[in-house]
Amino acid sequence: MKAELKRHWQLYLMCVPAIIYLIMFCYIPYGGLWMAFTDYNIIDGIFGSRFVGLQNFKYFFSGTGMGPKVIANTLIINAWGLVLGTIIPITIAICFNDVQNKFYKKISQSIMFFPYFLSWVVVGAIIYAFFSTSTGIINQWIAARGDEIIRWYAEPKYWKPIIIIADVWKWCGYNSIIYMAAMTNFDKTLYEAAQVDGANKFMQIMYITLPLLKPTVVVLMLMSIGRIFFGDFGMIYGIVGNNSLLYDEVAVIDTYVYSSMRTLGFSYTTAIGLFQSVMGLILITISNHFAKKINEGEGLF
Repeated sequence: MKAELKRHWQLYLMCVPAIIYLIMFCYIPYGGLWMAFTDYNIIDGIFGSRFVGLQNFKYFFSGTGMGPKVIANTLIINAWGLVLGTIIPITIAICFNDVQNKFYKKISQSIMFFPYFLSWVVVGAIIYAFFSTSTGIINQWIAARGDEIIRWYAEPKYWKPIIIIADVWKWCGYNSIIYMAAMTNFDKTLYEAAQVDGANKFMQIMYITLPLLKPTVVVLMLMSIGRIFFGDFGMIYGIVGNNSLLYDEVAVIDTYVYSSMRTLGFSYTTAIGLFQSVMGLILITISNHFAKKINEGEGLF
């Protein structure tokens, strides 16, 4: 180790700022997790507050009744986003990869990539333009057909699909670029050999493109699975806002933590955050174990 440090000390010196940042903002704050097991008050501090054990966790799952609901909402939205957010970008990437016209390809990629740069506030405004009760495009079309308009912002049952579609739409262009970047490194001679053997385009996709994309898909899915218990706070508030009529249907863990912080305190919300992190660690560890089996021993770690 001494020889390694002596030989490459310049490189290790460059890592020092990052290591200091990691220690200050990632490891030192771990001490605050003790708050999850206390009845925290600002006078006694984190380590002086009364110890209550697992009481905060128990209240999350049984006290208000919202715990299981927001967990279910988070998992449903993220699971559908994970599935559709994998299938659709791969499909787009495969289609764009076969486009020969470079000008059309660049324009199309730019259009697909554009939603990634929009904030959720802007996306929420676009969705409002479609679903507004009085001026929305969809209600105008329904009224033109002579049917009764829908009060979208008063009907909770529609909003999980709307949020899932908006999430996939915003991210599919960005994810498709990642898959296209991976496809540029594929050996073209494999496709030429397949054509000589009589393989059509569909067979080339099934037996060459998808197997070669598998490592990239596995890594991206593992990273997504690790965050599956974390809801997108900006997405929910950007699209739905503080609409109490829709809250129970679309509230995720992160929005519930935000709304509970003032009334239930920091100890309770810290406990929920710790629960998210532990579940994410468990899921990504299990998923990584199975990923190594289907990906020839390769995973995140």
